Amino acid sequence: MPFPSQTQTQSQSSGTALPPTLRLPLYPYPADGVDELRNGDHSFHRHWDQFFRAIPDLTSDEFAMRWREAQYLIRENGVTYNVYGDPKGQNRPWRLDPVPVIIPTAEARHLEACLIQRATLLERLYDDIYGEQRMIREGVLPPELVFANPAFLRPCHGLRLPLGRSLHLYGASLGRAANGQWLQLGDRTQAPSGAGYALENRIVISRIFPEAFRACRVQRLAQFFQSYIDCARSIAPCHCENPRIVLLTPGPLNETYFEQSYLARYLGCTLVVGSDLTVRDDRVYLKVLGGLQPVDVILRRVDDAFCDPLELRADSFLGVAGLLHAVRKGNVAVANALGTGVLECAALEAYLPKLCSTLLGSELMLSSPRTWWCGDRVQRDYVLEHLNELIIKPSFPGARQELVIVERLDRTARAALVDRIRSQPHLFVGQERITLSTCPVYENGELVPRRIILRTYLTATPHGYSMMPGGLTRVAADQDELKISMQRGGGSKDTWILAEGHVSTFTRLPDRNAPLVVNRGGGELPSRIADNLFWLGRYAERAESMCRMLRGILGRLTERTDGLEIPALLRSIGSAYGVGVGPNAESAIESLFDAEEELLGLIYDPQREGSVANVAGHLHRITGLVRDRISPDMWRVVNTIRFPRTNDDTAKRLQREQFTAGDALDVLDRTIVQLAAFGGLATESMTRTDGWRFLDLGRKSERAMQMVNLLRGTLVFPSDPEGPVLDAVLEIADSRITYRRRYLVAHRVEAVLDLLMLDESNPRSLLSQLRAFVDDVEVLPPLSELSGRGAGQLAQNLLAEVEQIDVVRISVVSDGTRPALAEFFKRILGSLAELSDVLTHQYLAHLQTTRQLSQNGAELR
Repeated sequence: MPFPSQTQTQSQSSGTALPPTLRLPLYPYPADGVDELRNGDHSFHRHWDQFFRAIPDLTSDEFAMRWREAQYLIRENGVTYNVYGDPKGQNRPWRLDPVPVIIPTAEARHLEACLIQRATLLERLYDDIYGEQRMIREGVLPPELVFANPAFLRPCHGLRLPLGRSLHLYGASLGRAANGQWLQLGDRTQAPSGAGYALENRIVISRIFPEAFRACRVQRLAQFFQSYIDCARSIAPCHCENPRIVLLTPGPLNETYFEQSYLARYLGCTLVVGSDLTVRDDRVYLKVLGGLQPVDVILRRVDDAFCDPLELRADSFLGVAGLLHAVRKGNVAVANALGTGVLECAALEAYLPKLCSTLLGSELMLSSPRTWWCGDRVQRDYVLEHLNELIIKPSFPGARQELVIVERLDRTARAALVDRIRSQPHLFVGQERITLSTCPVYENGELVPRRIILRTYLTATPHGYSMMPGGLTRVAADQDELKISMQRGGGSKDTWILAEGHVSTFTRLPDRNAPLVVNRGGGELPSRIADNLFWLGRYAERAESMCRMLRGILGRLTERTDGLEIPALLRSIGSAYGVGVGPNAESAIESLFDAEEELLGLIYDPQREGSVANVAGHLHRITGLVRDRISPDMWRVVNTIRFPRTNDDTAKRLQREQFTAGDALDVLDRTIVQLAAFGGLATESMTRTDGWRFLDLGRKSERAMQMVNLLRGTLVFPSDPEGPVLDAVLEIADSRITYRRRYLVAHRVEAVLDLLMLDESNPRSLLSQLRAFVDDVEVLPPLSELSGRGAGQLAQNLLAEVEQIDVVRISVVSDGTRPALAEFFKRILGSLAELSDVLTHQYLAHLQTTRQLSQNGAELR
């Protein structure tokens, strides 16, 4: 239904009239607070004028069409946000509203001046807290707000910072109060998040409203991010032209991991986790293939205390042992400076006006909601007397308690809160409750009001600070929600700051007219990523091998055939579970695996190590770790490989009641096709960089091991007759048609061994895997001479051994077994395991001394 015209309901007294053709849904003006779109008399704020004039014929159908396009762009770009504690919250699509928030130029300029003063004040306060502590000695700042603050890091006292800067990126949360004035709601000083989402929001919204974006003369964001990366380069200890900069992330489980990987690509720095870095001789190094590269600047998204398990939190797996010592020695710069989390203390709001007067000699330009710290007796008495009028917040960042709206508490909860405040008053802050402004949100085909908070950012420059001409506006999940949080289901908006004159056309994209420097390299590949890609290949091949094996067995059980080959197949799959291989183990294997329920468990039970569901879980996990290294198509293929979630108590019941053998065969067929699609994309779509080579090495080594295990379990102990076993082996190895076309005689062991072991034209043969392994290793980055045999030499020796094998000789049966074949397979499996270990030691482990580092090309700077 078209939107109703609003021209008849508008007053001309204090806003801009809309063109008669514009149709927007009406929504009630908020009974309390103000609205970002309209005045109280239903007229529209003048700075929305150009937006409306640029889209005069917008109907509900066209608006919905543009919104669908925006959602498509979000999905295609893989924009996600992780919700903690929600099993469906991992990689949840980012929630973006199509209607922007528009801020006029004069208002933005005033906000910038206020926030520059605040960032400068916080930086001065950081210097004092970790320096001479004059504010504490003079009584301006209570010592409890520093020394009792868990975010105060004593090892950071006296740190010398490059250029004296501690806040390189500062995030400020703002809200408009009922009187129309902006208030400061919070500071993000240690690892501000959201700037990357603001950039992604801008890209999406500018595409669906290009005419309005141009007409409104919206300021661009690229110059802000250029200033930020310029700031990072300026603090590099080496003062070189092109310092090595990395972005330190907590990892894929972090709520804003997408943004971190997105920013790393946009800024041109390497995304790393703590295990990618190491400290040697007071320098920080990045672990890359076969060596270490020195790191100059770390842009961190890891909270202060987790950055160094050696001097800070010993239980942290997110940081780098020895990082603080390297910073202290001046060999690496960290942005933001370690220890800046102490500035996120909510209780500081009660003292900032006096701190500003003392440290800057001026009045605080941007107010916060009135705040009372309960650690002060007078302020605590006020809070307890006016409790129903306030909200209660934790004093210190990271506290495991949420904001409390006292008015919503019952009598029992209120009494419990009072008891907690009285027992530990320094942990609580009382704050004036404000009514936030509303803004239109597109929901179910109409516009509805939702409360908003604006987070904008400042970056340090040689002359002070510069504010992002935009920001990330966060939207409440519903109309009555006062706690605005993305974790609570909130959404986001693009934020437009208008320019009065010319709009800068600066972009971080390469100039189209500049000479193009062709680059066919893959960039630096951290060894962690190489390791993850290696295991991604292994898990994909392992899952496919398990599916083919189980399909072969389950299909024969459901067909109710003679089943002469089933014991051999059960012995082969039993070997993979450690049941053992040998004639005496056959009865045990049959009793363990003969039941259909057990086979269903090997498919569906995620708690069973080695089951298809279990391996698929590992595949999903490892794919998430390298998502920024694979194509969206590969990600989607892996995401479609799903098995029902079960636990120990329900797995067997589900297997009995929900799954049948026929259903299981359908699942196995579908999973094999999905894994084949993954392998095809890996082969046909990935560029042949070192990352692809490690993925391929993982696939080839796993396929070689699985082939050896299949042949070992079925052929070492010959069956009578052996034809059905050989036919099953050929089917599982996807080589039955090739064998039938090539050989007109009945199944022979020698011919099957030749096809599956020595035929290099067969892409599933053992020799084919080893040949590809050798080819991949030969083009990996060169290494310095190390002790022992290298992976390349081991692979060459193994390849030569397989090429020289005589399948007729090793097929000879003696005393009911093939001893030569058994010995050969045992030797090959040992060599494959050793090959994997040596490859890891050479390229993925970093045990070199500093002298060896320079030999490997990682020259010290």
